[in-house]
Amino acid sequence: MSLPQPKPGILSIEKYVVGKSKAGTKKIIKLSSNENAFGPSPLAIKALSECAGRLNRYPDSGASELRKAIAEVYKLDADRIICGAGSDELIGLLVHAYAGEGDEVLYSQHGFLMYKIYTQGAGATPVAAAEKNLTADVDALLAKVTPKTRLLFLANPNSPTGSYLSGAELKRLRSGLRKDIILVVDGAYAEYADKVDYSSGNELVDATHNTVMLRTFSKIYGLSALRLGWGYFPEGIADVLNRIRGPFNVSAIAQAAGAAAVRDTEYTAYVRAETNKWRGWVTQELQSTGIHVPPSLGNFILAGFPGGKKTAAAANQFLTERGIITREMGEYGLPDCLRITIGIEEENRALAAALKEFMAQ
Repeated sequence: MSLPQPKPGILSIEKYVVGKSKAGTKKIIKLSSNENAFGPSPLAIKALSECAGRLNRYPDSGASELRKAIAEVYKLDADRIICGAGSDELIGLLVHAYAGEGDEVLYSQHGFLMYKIYTQGAGATPVAAAEKNLTADVDALLAKVTPKTRLLFLANPNSPTGSYLSGAELKRLRSGLRKDIILVVDGAYAEYADKVDYSSGNELVDATHNTVMLRTFSKIYGLSALRLGWGYFPEGIADVLNRIRGPFNVSAIAQAAGAAAVRDTEYTAYVRAETNKWRGWVTQELQSTGIHVPPSLGNFILAGFPGGKKTAAAANQFLTERGIITREMGEYGLPDCLRITIGIEEENRALAAALKEFMAQ
């Protein structure tokens, strides 16, 4: 008797590997998952605790108050905001709704691994376009477009590279795509971006019927444990996703904490300022040892090692033995690199000291 079999292609998917959390030492400095080292807003924690007595009730299916809060802070149309169990869920819903067998989904070479995984899960074909200097290349992306292309995912800023495309390049990419191709601008790290020519893509959503902007509460808002994300959609695409998403896909505690977090703009500004300050400091410290660190607009840096005895794997082992956990990048096609989250001052100084010791051996 044969066993139940999944759809073709499912078993060929390489599982997503999460950042490690253990190092075999008592004190751990976890810099492997791009979490907010400063924690969530105190107002978000208060809002979450106030939900404890109402856990027997289903959450608001439309996440009305959360969408209202997002719309207020980001100056968007609340009716075109959809919330999800992390922006990952929204990525999956988009692929499920618009791509299947015989279709292609395009993304940049070092883009978020879940683009490929969700594409394979839908039976479609993932297509990666080469990057230039660890940055998404508009011309390379457009050259990979075929009659089968249905969606293009662009992480902006991108993890693990930290690079970004300017607002002008985003517009050039959109104008070069067919109207039936959905451009998904994934701005998980948008709140950290501090370049004047950066654009999160929301103006393209307002100006077109085929562009989507995704965001998350897992990074600057420090709510990774609650699995909360949101997206800004054209009316037609919002209608499609609202038809297929789960009716209670966002928990009540996530909605309450998210609304409080997004409205605490003072705390958000504090986290952004501290993270970006220490991002610059860590970059300079590591570069002074001979480690290559390209500019980053996220809450992390990409550390490239010179080779020989100074490999990323050796550095990772050296750090792990000292309780400092980083993320190896072989699965992203960057075996000579580590991705390192920016932590609080004590963690950043410990990291820099350890890597100076490693490079000086």
